[in-house]
Amino acid sequence: MNYNHLRYFRAVAREGNLTRAAEKLNLSQSALSVQVKALEQQLGHDLFERVGRSLVLTEAGRIALDHAETIFRTGEELLSTLDETGRARKALRVGALSTLSRNFQIEFLRPLIGRADVEVVLRAGSQGELLRELENLSLDLVLTTQAPPRDAASALVSREIAEQPVSLIGTPTRVEGRDGVVELLRDNPLILPTVETGVREAFDALCDGLDLRPQIAAEVDDISMMRLLAREDAGLAVLPTIAVQDELASGALVEALHLPDIRERFHAVTLRRRFPNPLLNEVLNL
Repeated sequence: MNYNHLRYFRAVAREGNLTRAAEKLNLSQSALSVQVKALEQQLGHDLFERVGRSLVLTEAGRIALDHAETIFRTGEELLSTLDETGRARKALRVGALSTLSRNFQIEFLRPLIGRADVEVVLRAGSQGELLRELENLSLDLVLTTQAPPRDAASALVSREIAEQPVSLIGTPTRVEGRDGVVELLRDNPLILPTVETGVREAFDALCDGLDLRPQIAAEVDDISMMRLLAREDAGLAVLPTIAVQDELASGALVEALHLPDIRERFHAVTLRRRFPNPLLNEVLNL
């Protein structure tokens, strides 16, 4: 494949206009058109269709652009990693599970926050999409509460980096005068994480052991929403205390009961690479 053709195609796709792309590339419009047509012939598909004065990507064009972006990102990373000056890269690209505590993320990234020589790029998403981006080299690290399955053929490396206590959290008026796990779980609606999480699995096991069928007010896949529902007094929330540390400090929420057998575990997932991002050493204490 002629990568110049790919570069010209990407420029046209980004501009949506042949004339503007030609100006940016310092080419004539006719020369640029020839380059794009050469790529279309090589791939055997039209990459654009004309809509009014704009060029719009076809389905094949969208697929080609996705691959082009990956190819050029990888090339840029190669130049950065093997820079002749030996300078370390100064950007860390972190993916975080969308349900992950924001407070935990801040604590994890604290060694890099505020440094003038470092840029932190933070993305939220599902476990599957974040791990795919990690394998595509679009991310350096994924923070999650769910360690990926171990696979001898996989280049993913998972480290348990922290664990946090989990408690029943509620407003002072809801918690006042009540103690004991059975009374709290029997008499209050509960705000719970969804069933696929480790915390929920452990909580359900606790209830089964106590022969309790709790009243569920909400099942939520976002810790921030659980925190807000607890503040609105929708019920007692099963939460790691780090997720509500500000509310606990202010007194807006209180810890009704520590659940000693339930812990939220945090994992950092990286990719086994010959040239890992040097900034990983600072946050993972390698």
